Amino acid sequence: MSISTSALSVVCSDLDFAWPDGRAVFTGFQLAVGPGRTGLVGLNGAGKSTLLRLIAGELAPTGGAVRVTGELGYLPQNLTLDVDARVDEILGIAEIRTALHAVEAGSVDEAHFTAVGDDWDVEERAQAALDRLGLGRLDLDRTTGELSGGESVLLALAGQLLRRPDVLLLDEPTNNLDLAARERLYDAVLAWPGVLIVVSHDRELLDLVDQIADLRDGDVRWYGGGFSDYEHALAVEQEAAERMVRVAEGDVRRQERELADAHVKLARRQRYGQKMNAQKREPKIVMGLRKQQAQVSAGKHRTMHTERLAGARDRLTEAERAVHDDDVIRVDLPLTAVPEGRNVLSLPGVRLQYGPRVGLEVRGPERIALVGANGSGKTTLLRTVAGHLEPLTGEVRHGVPLRYLPQRLDLLFDELTVAENIGRFAPTATDNEIRARLARFLFKGRRADQKAETLSGGERFRATLAALLLAEPAPQLLMLDEPTNNLDMASVRQLTTALESYQGALIVASHDVPFLRDIGATRWLRLDEEGLTRIDPM
Repeated sequence: MSISTSALSVVCSDLDFAWPDGRAVFTGFQLAVGPGRTGLVGLNGAGKSTLLRLIAGELAPTGGAVRVTGELGYLPQNLTLDVDARVDEILGIAEIRTALHAVEAGSVDEAHFTAVGDDWDVEERAQAALDRLGLGRLDLDRTTGELSGGESVLLALAGQLLRRPDVLLLDEPTNNLDLAARERLYDAVLAWPGVLIVVSHDRELLDLVDQIADLRDGDVRWYGGGFSDYEHALAVEQEAAERMVRVAEGDVRRQERELADAHVKLARRQRYGQKMNAQKREPKIVMGLRKQQAQVSAGKHRTMHTERLAGARDRLTEAERAVHDDDVIRVDLPLTAVPEGRNVLSLPGVRLQYGPRVGLEVRGPERIALVGANGSGKTTLLRTVAGHLEPLTGEVRHGVPLRYLPQRLDLLFDELTVAENIGRFAPTATDNEIRARLARFLFKGRRADQKAETLSGGERFRATLAALLLAEPAPQLLMLDEPTNNLDMASVRQLTTALESYQGALIVASHDVPFLRDIGATRWLRLDEEGLTRIDPM
């Protein structure tokens, strides 16, 4: 029996979830999502991916319940395909194709007809789904081992398009997708008829949703419209919240002054009473009664002002909670500075192992945006410059110390703490020096003692970036490969702020055009089979 579109939903009721080490992610969490496109945003570590895994059934709640009405599809953030699996297996049609081919070869086995059902055109529909996502060249019998990360994501999405689940969960689906592939994904999202929940840092994708769910401090706040509408509404909220903080701060100062004034007045009365007592101008019983009344009055006065001050401080605390204080990374590292005209990098006609011949000169603190289709060789070029791959011909010449941040963020040892990992890259630095530097990257106090394996995606990125920038010698050329993958919007802003204050040269390979603009790319290069071509800023 088919389910009406209006009945489709995802509901979390009194949901509790904690990791095995006892860290609570959700306590009494409530969520109800109906038909339409919902963008789920929030800081790294807020629990966005964990929530999708709970809805998908990959994780079991420690309390409460998750209910999904309709068939569910899920594309995880770290999608890994079996390299030996065929395309039709990833699409979920391998058994149907086997039965179909058997029938076409003359089989009259009832099991084959049952397996095919009404899907006699399954191969045509599969090819149409692949064509729609730019994968028309893929043969259904081909294995997936040769596919790029972006092609793997699109292939898995094609499988969902074929299945057409009622509820679809997408976790950072634009990671590793080039610009053309992103456009195809946007079209698929716009056409989705059921319930769609997408976690993403891609502004263009989030502007296609019908509503934004902001996950913060274990709760969700809802905003109508896409991400631009959300940002506007949030700015209005924050402006109001900051006004309330200023009002509450003024009230606290006023109550502090009034309490201080009350103490002064009471002290004066007390000295006056002592003076009268010393001069004995009134009978002893009258003076005793006056003293007792003064003490009672003083106590009430002091209590009143103290309570008013406590109330003002409570209102200030409440107002401050409403302000989103997303700290920024500070990277004021003078040793990374590169003088104008300094020779930074030279590739005089280098042929890449997995790509074309390229020529490149970098001088001074240039900021190069490296763009190109998936599989064009951007990662290969960066790995060759970093010395991880040898060129087939030619020589890579470095003029300054450099560091390379790969897509996989695999530079940290999971069993070591953040501080211990940084120590590997800066062996002469003392523990106090390391911790002082880590504070700039928002690892303050006990956060520096977290093991790398416990870090969220954004925290791991910050720790890896810290390891590179605090390394000895200080890097004067920093190369980043798709750095905004797996980062929430706040972390992207933090990275942008960090790179604004970085004084060395940059080469950034990315499909995130708004990010490349925000970091002030001074030269845009496209890599294709012909090599590197300078292009106008996008």
